[in-house]
This record gives sequence, structure tokens and C-alpha cells, in this order.
Amino acid sequence: MRVLITGAAGFIGAALAARLLARGDSVLGIDNLNDYYQVSLKKDRLAQLGNGFAFKQVDFADNAALTAALAGEAFDRIVHLGAQAGVRYSIENPHAYVQSNLVGHVNMLEVARAREVPMVYASSSSVYGGNEKLPFSVEDRADHPVSLYAATKKADELMSETYAHLYRIPLTGLRFFTVYGPWGRPDMMLWMFTHKILSGITIPVFNNGDMYRDFTYIDDIVSGVVACVDSPPADDGAVKAGGSVKPHALYNIGNHRSEKLMDVIAVLEDAIGRKAEMDMLPMQPGDVHKTYADIEAIRSDLGYEPTTSVEIGVPKFVDWYRGYHGV
Repeated sequence: MRVLITGAAGFIGAALAARLLARGDSVLGIDNLNDYYQVSLKKDRLAQLGNGFAFKQVDFADNAALTAALAGEAFDRIVHLGAQAGVRYSIENPHAYVQSNLVGHVNMLEVARAREVPMVYASSSSVYGGNEKLPFSVEDRADHPVSLYAATKKADELMSETYAHLYRIPLTGLRFFTVYGPWGRPDMMLWMFTHKILSGITIPVFNNGDMYRDFTYIDDIVSGVVACVDSPPADDGAVKAGGSVKPHALYNIGNHRSEKLMDVIAVLEDAIGRKAEMDMLPMQPGDVHKTYADIEAIRSDLGYEPTTSVEIGVPKFVDWYRGYHGV
């Protein structure tokens, strides 16, 4: 099987490509290699991918460039992971989110439609907004986002439902919960805190530490994505996860554990061997208090079962970080 992955130089994209290649699939990766964070990290991720991987630098939000890049290329599945990420950055630069997450998503839906190829796409746990019912279930209402990033991801789900209805394309949306692990993103908490603790810099702890996140290790995330790639939703009129009767399923991919931020910081301190200096701050605009994934839908449909606790995963990240940076 040949799989087209957007955002192939990204954290999840590169890890997914490595997993698919390891089992014998081939991968066509596309990424625009933008400078939201250091391009060198993206290139280093790509450099880890070996035989069976082909790469094209292209912005999938540029439809003409995307069409030209994919001309003559064949693939059996699409995994659309590329997006403008980050909750707080969506407040600073909203137009980047509209272009990448809305225009770009429609472009990829059009590719799936034209090629008649099933597509798995990245949504986000952010769509649940300020939902106070825990754990978050794919059956819950998710129409009160608290950031533009979250709103674009919810819009992607709605547009996908429309395409599944009109064109019967098998589509699977994945609501990722806080992903971490080796080769992660520098704008995410674990990376930033590791850097600051090692450098003796004070870490910002929002909502005075009263924050909870469903931290999910990258290997567990990739296992869920691969399961979805292998099992597109059927066009059989049955109700899918998320409520659609079209060939469109929505799944949470999380660890099914909501970890208190202060407890994760303690695990991080132990892994680094140094105490953190903390600046206790109020809640930030766009943030949510707690995330917690109900994974029963993907567990029962596809056998997904996360296996990595933060006590195991956080030290693995720290070991990778030290090795990558030589510290």
C-alpha cells in the first residue's frame, strides 16, 4: 500500500511514516516546511526515513501547486496531518489557520474525492472547548470552541461530513489529545519545560498548576492512526462513532488518563534530575482546564489500546532530548 501523508515532516507525520515504512508500505510525504518552528528539526525528522519514502515540498493550501505535485502520483490512502498547529498562536495569527486548516482541508478533500481514496485526517481534542463533562466522548456536543484553532478543526469535521454525504468517501477524523515523545514539537509544554529546566530558566505554570491533560505518547498515537488507515468506515448506513450514518467516523485518540500538570512536572523533574523554578500564572486565553479522552469508540471498533504511562514516556522524551541536543 502507498500512503500520502501531509505534514510528513511534522511530529506525528514523520512517526507515522516510519511505522508504515517499517511494515512494508511506501509513503509519499508532502510538507511546506514552514518556519512556525525550526525547519532544521523537520529536516532531521525526514532524514530518519529510509527506503520507500518519497518527499515533495509543497503547500497543500495552494491548490495549483498541490495539483502539480500530485500529478502522476498514485496512492491508496491519504493521511492528512498537516495543519497550522497551536492554540495560543491562533490568537496572534488567525489568517494562517484559515489558510492551512480550512482552505488546505478542502483541497485535501478534493484530492480524496477525485482519486476516490479513503482519508484519515487530524482533528483535535480542542474541539471540546470548555466542556465540563469528563471524559470527553465523541458523542458529546462540540460546538462551543474557545480558540480559533479549535473552531477550524471543528469546521474540518463538518466539511468532511459533507463530503462523506455527497461523494461517499470514507473519512476518519481523529481528535488527538496532548501528544508527546521523541521528535516532538518545540512549542509544546514538555519540550519547553525540559529546555527551561535544563537551562535554569523559570517555567510558566498556568492556572497556578490546576491543569489536567490526557498526555498521549507518540507510539500510542501512531498505533491508533495506523488502525484507522487499515479500516476505513463502511458506507453501510450504520451509525458510526461520532454519530454519522455516512462513511465518516470520529475518534478520540488519547491515553484515557487525565494527568495533573503538577504531577507531570514532578515526573519531568525526576527524569532530568533537577528541580524546576516555577512562575505560577493565571489561565491563558484559549486554554481549557481539563482534557480527558473517552476512547471506548476506537477501542471497540479498532482494538486501540494505549500502553505508555507518563512515568514511562516522559523519561523517554528526556533521554531523546538530551541526545538530540547533546546536553
